[in-house]
Amino acid sequence: MNESVIKFKITALILLLATVGCTGPKENEKDPNMEWVQLFNGKDLDDWLIKISKHDLGENFANTFRVEDGLMKVRYDGYEAFDQQYGHIFYKEPYSHYLLRVEYRFVGEQAPGGEGWALRNSGAMLHSQDPNSMLKEQDFPICVEGQLLGGDGENERPTSNLCTPGTHVIMDGELFTPHCVNSSSKTYHGEDWVTAEFLVLGDSIVHHILEGKSVLSYGKPQIGGGNVNPFDPEVKVDGKPLTSGFISLQSESHPIDFRKVELVDLSRVRKNQSQLNASLVQLGFGDFTSDN
Repeated sequence: MNESVIKFKITALILLLATVGCTGPKENEKDPNMEWVQLFNGKDLDDWLIKISKHDLGENFANTFRVEDGLMKVRYDGYEAFDQQYGHIFYKEPYSHYLLRVEYRFVGEQAPGGEGWALRNSGAMLHSQDPNSMLKEQDFPICVEGQLLGGDGENERPTSNLCTPGTHVIMDGELFTPHCVNSSSKTYHGEDWVTAEFLVLGDSIVHHILEGKSVLSYGKPQIGGGNVNPFDPEVKVDGKPLTSGFISLQSESHPIDFRKVELVDLSRVRKNQSQLNASLVQLGFGDFTSDN
């Protein structure tokens, strides 16, 4: 074998070994794909779709959802009365496994005609039905709701609770059928910013997280129950697992600002438990790896 052929084979072997060595991240090396993506760009609502009860899909009645001063604002200054015109603004893409972070604050006074329970009340809707499948008069999307509540200045009123419009979950090993349950969070009075995080892993487990701690956990989200009206029976198939869905934010009669809506898509590592755990550790959520 001549010298040029030997040199060629050695060079090829070195390149092959280098390629093999680069196929996966090294130990303790950060995964560049595990980064927060801004769903709300602070400029416009181009990536969002609006559905307000009693109105057609895409109609932003009375400019309910708007962007001002870099904030996504929910306002009712164009309403004569709220009249149960519950609204939701949906991000354009569905997700299955993700970390969602929402920074919000309640401001001002509730719209005239808003129900008492809706005072300083909004929500981050998880695994929501496609807004294109909602009926014109439908009040809430079929989803699992991370309920956002503000304190009334006097009473205990935790936030990051669970509500279940058209859904059930498994909690403490049993099917949970009541509509809402409180989390273990503290009460946030006033108009200070609050950060709510949600770890959603398909139809396995969901954590509601505040200040680095899980304040509510449940699993197996599925379609079922009431508290959504009216609905398309072909969409509301009771017992069907909610493996994925859209994310939406709510207008429920009290003004609210959203400063940040961001997400880490975990679907790429959903089938590899060790990679999923490593990604959560990298993101600072290592406390939530043992029970995933």
